Amino acid sequence: MKDLAPTCAAGEELLVAFVPRMGRRYANGRNTDHGPGAHKAVSMLSPYIRRRLVLETDAVSAALSAHGPEDAEKFVQEVIWRGYFKGWLERRPQVWDSYRNGLGADLATLGRDRRLRRDVDRAMAGQTGLECFDAWATELVDTGYLHNHARMWFASIWIFTLGLPWRLGADFFFRHLLDGDAASNTLGWRWVAGLHTRGKPYPAEAQNISTFTAGRFTPRRNELAEVTQGLEATEPDGLPSVLPLRSVVTPHPGRPTALLITDEDCRVEDFDRSALDIRTAATLMAGHLRSPLPLSDLVLQFELGALADAVARAGVASVEMQANDPAGLARWAADTGATQIVTPFVTRGPLRDWLDAATPSLVKQGITLCEWQRDWDTAIWPHATAGFFKVKQNIPRILEKAGLA
Repeated sequence: MKDLAPTCAAGEELLVAFVPRMGRRYANGRNTDHGPGAHKAVSMLSPYIRRRLVLETDAVSAALSAHGPEDAEKFVQEVIWRGYFKGWLERRPQVWDSYRNGLGADLATLGRDRRLRRDVDRAMAGQTGLECFDAWATELVDTGYLHNHARMWFASIWIFTLGLPWRLGADFFFRHLLDGDAASNTLGWRWVAGLHTRGKPYPAEAQNISTFTAGRFTPRRNELAEVTQGLEATEPDGLPSVLPLRSVVTPHPGRPTALLITDEDCRVEDFDRSALDIRTAATLMAGHLRSPLPLSDLVLQFELGALADAVARAGVASVEMQANDPAGLARWAADTGATQIVTPFVTRGPLRDWLDAATPSLVKQGITLCEWQRDWDTAIWPHATAGFFKVKQNIPRILEKAGLA
């Protein structure tokens, strides 16, 4: 995974190569984790889709064209899952705030509790003595990737067998996964813990691991905790209320504009810029915002390469910025006379938090933050209010609205 180039061209090449396997081969083989270098039944497109170096619409369209809606059903559903999680977190931003606040508290505890720090360090270093878990920890750090089934087993063992705080595990993933985004990572860990679908935690079972690693790992039953209940008692008030989707300010034609490119969406060339008076452009390195702890070099280098590729394809001269002092965003735009900053939509997560922190400085300078939204997101997010079943029921309508009927 770490050898994949962080470019649109590399992502599209990977997409084309996987098209023949998007049908029944994917449906039948996607759950088996064959290990590093052998992930052939899954697409490995997630780092590209996460940054929109490859678009969800292109992946789904390719699957439908090659295999038809029945045989491509599982692949299409898995692509839509990422959009569902993003929409769900947009509708319940309180869950993201709770995660960040809880992570801060867990890290503070980690600093005081030597035994906990020892146990967490062993888990992250792949030194627990549980062969499958240790192999996955090593693969994650070395490659920036884990098979989706392995992610669920790993999270379940972290929480229920090792008894470690789930947010510290989610943070470990977020710091190392090339495809990590706030929604999929946070909600995936919550789902395993029984907090997303409340009262239904995901158990890591010895027989399941043996079957779906094709016998690479054969843990004994007594090595894994029996999961009888999740962590729902830690959130006695239940899930927060669903909120309306936040309103988006669209760009104003003719106004002096600063173009901001982030790795939330690296295909700014897809949006119409012809009516904008673009005075400046910048790429914003924001990967370090994922965690208070140091980020994997693999993640940072992939972000850097993706942004460089985005600028080259957009055909703009740009400066490089780091998401450090939020007030610096307003200074950058104001120095060129821009009165609006335009960027593709930034979903709930660390970069959204940083932009929110920058808002007072932008307002003071008379600068409006404007966003482009994609039809893919606006088609899925209105349905992302509960479990995935509601989204699944509306897939024909979603595909139609996204122009894929």
